[in-house]
This record gives sequence, structure tokens and C-alpha cells, in this order.
Amino acid sequence: MAEPTAGPPDHPDRDGRVVLGEGDISRALRRMAHELLERNKGADDLVLLGIPTRGVPLARRLADTIERVEGVRVPVGSLDVTMYRDDLRSQPTRPMEHTDIPDTGVDGRIVVLVDDVLYSGRTVRSALDALSDLGRPRAVRLAVLVDRGHRELPVRADHVGKNLPTSHSERVRVCLAEHDGLDEVRISGGER
Repeated sequence: MAEPTAGPPDHPDRDGRVVLGEGDISRALRRMAHELLERNKGADDLVLLGIPTRGVPLARRLADTIERVEGVRVPVGSLDVTMYRDDLRSQPTRPMEHTDIPDTGVDGRIVVLVDDVLYSGRTVRSALDALSDLGRPRAVRLAVLVDRGHRELPVRADHVGKNLPTSHSERVRVCLAEHDGLDEVRISGGER
């Protein structure tokens, strides 16, 4: 069977080098799920909210792993941050995504925001603003597959799959089977 790809071999998303393969992503998510459980002393009161697009399947994968370990299904939802972004004037054509809050709600819960890449911190700030309109969690934590540095805001992830130092000119591309047909993280661009 041919390996699925995110595009033809000469597609721009296939440029660069693979820094995380399918097995690496799987191991990182397993470790992150165990860290979440350890820090929370179990799965009680956890709610995972994925930030679209790729944060949502990552949140579901974390919930699947937690369920295998603890035998408890952690509620999973999605949190659209589009209308809370501070760059709407410069990029007004952003498509709206879907917000889906689990029936348990967020009040009094430990909410874990899940995203694919942490870069400037602006998406996380938008997510915190969106979350504050939905309720009052007991605590909010952040889980990201890749932390590439270069923060513009004082934001730090609680759970990180891979710290990946990059230059501003490099591009980090997370591909997930649910959206792209394969699991990998690529880095491209930068100075050669």
C-alpha cells in the first residue's frame, strides 16, 4: 500500500525535513496523557478543548489514551478562537470554526487547551478570552504537540510533546491523519 501524503512530492507542504514521524507523535501524546493524569492525580474533572483545526484531533487522541490508561472517558470539545483573534483586521477572511463544549461544561473543571504548535502565544490568549465567555474553570492548562519558541506574550505550555527551537523564517507544519492523511511534523525554510 502506498504511503498517504499531504500532497504530491513537489507540494510545498512536503518541503523540509521531518522532525517527528508517526511513532514520535504517538509516543509524545502518550507521554503527555500520562503527565496530565499525574498532574491532575487522575482523570476527575478534566475537560480537553482542542483549538481548531489540528488541536481537535490531538485532544481526541489524548482522551483516547487517557481512557485506555484510566478506564474513564474525559470529555472532549473544540474551542473556536476566530472572533477573539487580534489580527482580524489584517486577515479578515478567516473561516469560522466550530465550538463544541461538552455537556459537563467548563465551570469548576480543569480545562486543558490543546493545540498543535505554540509560537507567539496569541492563539492561546485568544483561547483564554473565548473560554472566559463560556464559564469559569477551576484551572486552565495548555498542552501542545510542538513548542517552537518566539513568544510575544507571557505564555508557557504545561505539557509539550516536543520543544523545537526554530528561527522566525522557518515554518513548522503539523500533519495529522485526520486532516492530511499522515502523521508527521516538518520544518522548512530558514537559512541554509
